[in-house]
Amino acid sequence: MLPILLGLTIGFGLPLQTAINSKLRKIVGSPLLSSMVSFTVGTIFLTLATLLLTHGLMINLLLFKQQPWWIWIGGLLGVIYLTGNIVLFPYLGSVQTVIMPVVGQLIMSMLIDNFGWFDSPQHTLNLVRLGGCALVFIGVIMAVAAASLFKSRRKQFDTVSKSPHRFLWQLAGIFTGMLSAMQTAINGHLGVVLASAEKAALISFLVGTVALWLLVIIREHGIHLKPAFSTSHPWWIWIGGIIGALFVLGNAFLVPVIGTGLAVVIVLFGMITGSLLVDHFGWLGADRILIEPIQLLGIIVMLAGVILIKLF
Repeated sequence: MLPILLGLTIGFGLPLQTAINSKLRKIVGSPLLSSMVSFTVGTIFLTLATLLLTHGLMINLLLFKQQPWWIWIGGLLGVIYLTGNIVLFPYLGSVQTVIMPVVGQLIMSMLIDNFGWFDSPQHTLNLVRLGGCALVFIGVIMAVAAASLFKSRRKQFDTVSKSPHRFLWQLAGIFTGMLSAMQTAINGHLGVVLASAEKAALISFLVGTVALWLLVIIREHGIHLKPAFSTSHPWWIWIGGIIGALFVLGNAFLVPVIGTGLAVVIVLFGMITGSLLVDHFGWLGADRILIEPIQLLGIIVMLAGVILIKLF
């Protein structure tokens, strides 16, 4: 029961991180710059947490020879996923930018579970688990997209969905979601190899941080954070990285225990529920959008899917 609660908690925290980083993005004027700040803060937090919990940061250098190369790239996949969503948003709109990666996450997580890829715990894919996966996806659509299809936002949704090469952008969204599920599995295995979920999360964040610093230096032609230090801005604009660090740390702990597929689905359930609550109450400066009854029904459908996947 504890792993389930952990997955729901870290999933619930992700929309809070998104709201915080969105506020920071408005202040600094760059999504890449706000992501870089978030990853940097997360790396510092994980460094301190790792020192406190494991009393050291060293890893056995022989692991670089003994272990496959892919165990070190989880953070890079996370950056590609994050940057991909930023790139996809103008072409797919907010609704499909959520849904398409979810499709990729569900597909890849079930494949990883079925075949035991990335040395994840193996859970054979059967019709019941497939049915649970389908219910989760249907619930996501109901929670994220249904209200847009029946209200004034429909015109915007339809306009975005007719963008040139829409199908290719949708495939790109699915691909980024698959990378996210791969990152979850890789970080879980890295935690086993290092015998420390804390060190696995730290390595993942450190790799992502270095990649984002390079992207910002190349793309933004400098690091312009002065506006963010104004005393008029709330203190919480700096803690998005801590929430993100706890998210990666939680996933690194969960995968060896419950498997990639269930970890992804439980976190997804927490994320969708959290995002609806953030919108409904307008937390952390987010625009307030009241929850619709069909969205609540979508949450119930998702829960039914989670139960099927958990039981079978």
